[in-house]
Amino acid sequence: MASGRRSVVVPPVTFGRRALLTSSSTRPLPVNSGSAAGWVRDCEGRDRMLRCDIISVPGRAPGQTPIPAHSPLRRFRLPLLALALVFAYAIAGYMLLEHWSLIDALYMTLTTVTTIGYQEVHPLDDAGRIFNMTVIISGVGTMLYTFGIFGELLVEGQIASYARRRRMERRVESLTDHYIVCGFGRMGTGVAAEFTQSGTPFVVVEANPEPLTRLRASQILFVAGDAASDEALLEAGILRAKGLVTAVDSDERNVFITLTARALNPALFIVARSSFQDSTEKLRRAGANQVVSPYLMGAHRMAALAIHPVAVDLLDTVLQGENIDLVIEELLVPSGSRLLGTTLADSGLRAVGANVLAIRKRSGQLRLNPADTQVLETDDLLVAIGTRAQMQAAERLI
Repeated sequence: MASGRRSVVVPPVTFGRRALLTSSSTRPLPVNSGSAAGWVRDCEGRDRMLRCDIISVPGRAPGQTPIPAHSPLRRFRLPLLALALVFAYAIAGYMLLEHWSLIDALYMTLTTVTTIGYQEVHPLDDAGRIFNMTVIISGVGTMLYTFGIFGELLVEGQIASYARRRRMERRVESLTDHYIVCGFGRMGTGVAAEFTQSGTPFVVVEANPEPLTRLRASQILFVAGDAASDEALLEAGILRAKGLVTAVDSDERNVFITLTARALNPALFIVARSSFQDSTEKLRRAGANQVVSPYLMGAHRMAALAIHPVAVDLLDTVLQGENIDLVIEELLVPSGSRLLGTTLADSGLRAVGANVLAIRKRSGQLRLNPADTQVLETDDLLVAIGTRAQMQAAERLI
């Protein structure tokens, strides 16, 4: 732990009988009964939960990278070093034994090692020829070894794979105001499909081999690594991101991911998956803005389809934007907007075709079906419906 920083007691946060975090220092904290452990520091306890800076994640010590992304060029380090030693040995020998100039020695070494062998730069005596034989044996052997590694990398496709990975890393580095999807299982795949359809920029963080195989076969940007680690989230651009969706199938892992993401970017909007009802509040205390239970939402949807099938179909059509030019958008009223202090009736929004369904005030209060006399204030978030052209006109008006 860094000097001048403190840790306080982290009360137990349990899922069933398994303690998630139960210690007060930066030593490993048990997650299950196995060897997996999490590291935390600077925890501030409020209520029964915590606010912690995550050093690392279960099963890994601080600073350890989950999946190393080494360049295949690292395999050239040994042969290139050997080749450099051969050149230094040959040049020094020609200069000391034959008293050649640096240029002549370098030229002779290059023609000998590459087996071009036009002719000797200067006549060699017996000692020089014996020395030259050692240069030929060591130099040609080293060159063959170097080309062998290069051919092996070409056959294995590692060079092409590294080039593709570097291109993807550069594309991820260029993202701003994007979303990070943690996990590419069934739910993560669905979230990615929705983002792709809506044109929302995003990157997936995944560590498991099978989802990574599917990601490599797609055009989706991804980072291979543990979503609960600082390294993977930083590589995914969390400091520039607008939001994060953690959709792994373990509530414990979702808590760790949420804690790590919130520590790295306090302004991030986080949506977390919860498989069990009693995990919802834990995820909120960990820093999630919204918690989604797929089973509870599925039950609500099935009931709504049974009772109000037409209304649900209409909402699905509008929200998904399929075969209809009608969208629901969020419009933020910023400070300095020309609409500040005006009522909805006088704002001109309805004149351009934008119908305001609700207003979320800065305090968090939600006002549904606002009256025409509703006054617009700074940071009001308007939920409006209309065509895409009408929404664009409303954005320009605000």
